[in-house]
Amino acid sequence: MKKLFVTGIISLLIISCSKKENSEIQSSAVSTPVTSNVSGQNLIEASDCMSCHNADERLIGPSYKEIAAKYSEKDMEMLASKIIEGGSGVWGNVLMQPHPQISKEDAKKMVEYILRQKK
Repeated sequence: MKKLFVTGIISLLIISCSKKENSEIQSSAVSTPVTSNVSGQNLIEASDCMSCHNADERLIGPSYKEIAAKYSEKDMEMLASKIIEGGSGVWGNVLMQPHPQISKEDAKKMVEYILRQKK
């Protein structure tokens, strides 16, 4: 009986900890109408961006340095929209998935971080 009780407590702790971590990531990646205080780098790290992009090397999509070399601050709106709406054709035929859960303000923070990666 005591072993079953301890196993139940451990399971409960694991579940509650994993839910907390997951909700923290979601709350920083999923935007609210209010602009978050999370940095662009943190927003990128909490999203799925790193599965296709890297700071220095091309993966499925271009590296952040390649993007920064091609674009400037004047392209901020367009790039933020591209994060939210997705797209293809600029860097090849691979489709960038849309991220409608990201607010325009958070997308701009992500773009600011990417543009700071100029070589």
